Amino acid sequence: MSEIYKTDALIAEDIDKYLEIHQHKTMLRFITCGSVDDGKSTLIGRLLYDSKMIFEDQLATLEADSKRVGTQGEGIDFALLVDGLAAEREQGITIDVAYRFFATDKRKFIVADTPGHEQYTRNMVTGASTADLAVILIDARKGVLTQTRRHSYLAHLIGIRNIVLAVNKMDLIGYDRAKYEEIVADYRAFAESIGITEFTAIPLSGLAGDNITSRSDNTPWHDGPVLLEHLETVELNQSVEQDKPFRMAVQWVNRPNLDFRGFAGTIATGAVAVGDSVRVLPSGKTSTISRIVTMDGDLPQAVAGQAVTLCLADEIDCSRGQILCAAQNPVEVADQFEATVIWMDEVELTPGRAYWLKLGPQTVGATVAQPKYQVNVNTMEHLAAKALDLNAIGVANITVDRDIPFASYSDSRDLGGFILIDKMTNRTVAAGLIHFSLRRAQNIHRQATDISREHHAGMKNQTPMVLWMTGLSGSGKSTIANLVEKKLARMNRHTYLLDGDNVRHGLNKDLGFTDADRVENIRRVGEVARLMTDAGLIVITAFISPFRSERDMVRGMMQPGEFVEIFIDTPLEEAEKRDVKGLYAKARAGQLKNFTGIDSPYEPPESPQIRIDTTQMSAEDAADMIVAKLLP
Repeated sequence: MSEIYKTDALIAEDIDKYLEIHQHKTMLRFITCGSVDDGKSTLIGRLLYDSKMIFEDQLATLEADSKRVGTQGEGIDFALLVDGLAAEREQGITIDVAYRFFATDKRKFIVADTPGHEQYTRNMVTGASTADLAVILIDARKGVLTQTRRHSYLAHLIGIRNIVLAVNKMDLIGYDRAKYEEIVADYRAFAESIGITEFTAIPLSGLAGDNITSRSDNTPWHDGPVLLEHLETVELNQSVEQDKPFRMAVQWVNRPNLDFRGFAGTIATGAVAVGDSVRVLPSGKTSTISRIVTMDGDLPQAVAGQAVTLCLADEIDCSRGQILCAAQNPVEVADQFEATVIWMDEVELTPGRAYWLKLGPQTVGATVAQPKYQVNVNTMEHLAAKALDLNAIGVANITVDRDIPFASYSDSRDLGGFILIDKMTNRTVAAGLIHFSLRRAQNIHRQATDISREHHAGMKNQTPMVLWMTGLSGSGKSTIANLVEKKLARMNRHTYLLDGDNVRHGLNKDLGFTDADRVENIRRVGEVARLMTDAGLIVITAFISPFRSERDMVRGMMQPGEFVEIFIDTPLEEAEKRDVKGLYAKARAGQLKNFTGIDSPYEPPESPQIRIDTTQMSAEDAADMIVAKLLP
């Protein structure tokens, strides 16, 4: 064999050996967080630089960018390695979460650089949701700040148990040991108050490189580890997850051909082996594992963290979003639970409003009750709260529209952590951590009855429905609704009229006109209307119902096709001219707050089944048109 071929063989052998070693290294995911300008991006940049994870062309670009937009004069601005957005470079701040990969001889790492500004707290929560360790940075000149407390509390709340307190910029205080120990003592007092019992404190300088990858001569009094040494040796929680009962959310039903059907997902907790008995939730059906399939072939056993396809011995129904779990130790199934809610949207939480709740692969409709309390991150006090605004953290009860399987967040991040999504904008508005199901959710069950809604409707010889009239005050809703009911009554139809003002004299007399009260007003009316359709009635309603999301919430309560949205379309100017009750005049004078169209918004229907233009049509003609369309 020639020398060239021998060399090529050795190189190939070395590469294979390297890849084999690299493949079996453990992976640590960690975040850097803390207050503004504590040096998070600079620290990560220094880690990448010192661990030789920067290519020559990247280094050349970094040096050029440092001279052009850097903050260190002629020196290298390591933060530019991480802050990739133009706005971040221009302002010298971190806005979005930046993920970077690097590796050493001992371990692989994925680090998330998270923003320090309060308005970007949602980005910090996103980065922390998959992290095993948090590096909490503190500017040695400033000490423990509100964002330090907020990020520490959130990291602990999300379940990160490995905390590094990185007292940064020690070079700017002359490596003062007394100042460092004072900061550590302050942080320890706060940490203990929120349940953090252990953390590793390190004095360092991201810019100068002190105690990042090697011990610094400037801090001879520090006898703890340097940052990289700690990251390489900290114990991961994988074994803890594997010791828990088996749980796996089904991400996908794998059906490549007629002879194979498996359920794909990543095992959240525990272990599963061929022959194990498993239960599918929420259906409760049981079977046994016949195969554990992976890209590399079948396995006899799989553990938490592994992505697998599980085949069952029996042909039972199982679909995306359902949970496979140990048959003798299943997760809970409920439609109500208590949870911590981290609000991340500029529009505050409206109790009772319908949102989408996404928990793993499951997406269900959900409503959030008025918070039980809000947490003051500085003092840990529980404060009374009617709603939650941007970055607020509170505890509230949540109701979903069907039973879902879940675990408490303390038992499983994957099955206990969720997000809330605004139904209208599709924005993620909150993150949540489930505590436990509500006792009433477990003890209250629907009672089966022998007389069905179809029987009720058949006795009345009609199709039940809800005629939902919406529009501004003064648009003519009540007048038209009354005429519609009279016409239907003459046709021997069984009806009931729910009018906004009448309902507020009884059922909803305890509600005001805040956004939250308006939502609750419509929710209660929707529930009553649903019961009436179960009785076979045609329900006619006349409510301003200003928010699309609440009208959609009521639509979701009804059987398909039974909700008819009727937009009584009257311009604000015309409604004010009519002003039969004098309400607009009071609102304009400041005597009536939260009045729709004046200081509270109205969201007109985007695609109503029926639109009535009251400037072109009389109330009598409108009622005739509605009846003709419904009962041709």
